Amino acid sequence: MAKKASLREFQAHLAKRLAGASEQSAAGLLGVQAGSEYWLLSLSDSGEIIPLPPLTSVPLAKPWFVGIANIRGNLYSVADFSAFQGKEATPQNSGSRLLLIGTRHGNNAALLVTRMLGLRNADSLTPVPADPDAPPWADKAYVDNDARRWKMLNVHYLLADETFMDIGV
Repeated sequence: MAKKASLREFQAHLAKRLAGASEQSAAGLLGVQAGSEYWLLSLSDSGEIIPLPPLTSVPLAKPWFVGIANIRGNLYSVADFSAFQGKEATPQNSGSRLLLIGTRHGNNAALLVTRMLGLRNADSLTPVPADPDAPPWADKAYVDNDARRWKMLNVHYLLADETFMDIGV
């Protein structure tokens, strides 16, 4: 006969597993590619990742603002993250993804990125000096074991950046 666990033991076991899961996710980062650059986001800021839906263009918007997306009845403003930085425009193809970054911050904003690169372990990254001219939302940089340079995206600062929020020409 199987040993029955008391409710208190079950709750203690569950609390221990949840604590372990939150510790693991605290060390995890999401990696994305925007143009030719590699970016990291905290999992708590990353939001949902979806395939590129149809976009509705917005007249008189800056070239990096690629349009509005209807995602399950909610409208999201979509910025091409690479083009926003003055780099090449992101191709809109089956590999492109939308990263819904603003929901947690009360803003329906999404970034168009070239591709998702999956989870990265913060322990395997070495901090390096960031570009001294980097904006506040990109003021940290890392190098991984393959000597690939990663920039850390601070979503809160990006959404507070007047340049990012001003889409009109």
